[in-house]
Amino acid sequence: MWYNSIIKWLLSSPLHFFVSNNMMLITYRGRKSGKKYSTPVNYFPARDEQGEYLATTSLAERTWWRNLRGGAPVTVRVKGQDLKAKAQANEDDEIVSQGIFEFLSESPNIAKYYQVELDDDGLPDRSDIARYAPGKVLIKVRLT
Repeated sequence: MWYNSIIKWLLSSPLHFFVSNNMMLITYRGRKSGKKYSTPVNYFPARDEQGEYLATTSLAERTWWRNLRGGAPVTVRVKGQDLKAKAQANEDDEIVSQGIFEFLSESPNIAKYYQVELDDDGLPDRSDIARYAPGKVLIKVRLT
């Protein structure tokens, strides 16, 4: 995508604060090529039974996240800092649904972009999320 190079530059510049509250740069190595890649992604802080992590989603049809299957060391540039981490791609619809639910619970104002309605309590509708989750991947990034 043509704008990725602009976002990469912005995240790596002193002007990162324009986008770094919800975008990070994830750098990883290709499993087969060994080549280093950097991809800008939206992220959100999350928590599970293992502790805090940064999460992002991707369409399953994209290929970049496949390098993170089974866990992979990565570097993330978050709010102007490079941090070592381990990333894990999750393809299970239940894990993806739960991650999206947590994200949209914290940021209900963007639920419409996920085609998810909010219930009377302002929480994301789980049936909408269940329809949205197939074909998506949840990537958990844990700082090391």
